[in-house]
Amino acid sequence: IDSEFQSICNCNARVRTHYSHQMTVAATFAKAMLDEAATSLLNGEPAVARLILRELVNATVGFEGLAIETSRPSKSLHRMLSEKGNPSMDNLALVFGAVRKTLGVVFEVRTIASA
Repeated sequence: IDSEFQSICNCNARVRTHYSHQMTVAATFAKAMLDEAATSLLNGEPAVARLILRELVNATVGFEGLAIETSRPSKSLHRMLSEKGNPSMDNLALVFGAVRKTLGVVFEVRTIASA
């Protein structure tokens, strides 16, 4: 029984390590995508920003969670973040804020000289 128990413990440790690594990679990727959404918006590509935000919402807080967080109907949020969506700045700020909060990050904006 001791060797069987040890084998199970070792397997569980490997599984925990694997999933912990995957969650870290996923969180890092999600943060990079949030940065890309903000950069796209600020660089005049709102359609790109909306579509990235849509994917981030699906992968993080979810549209039902976002609806609760923003006090906006889920269907309205889906339309806002669609390819032809036209969210107000207030609604966009709420979406960015909810995703940012979920990922546990703050924004720091810097400008760089263009080439």
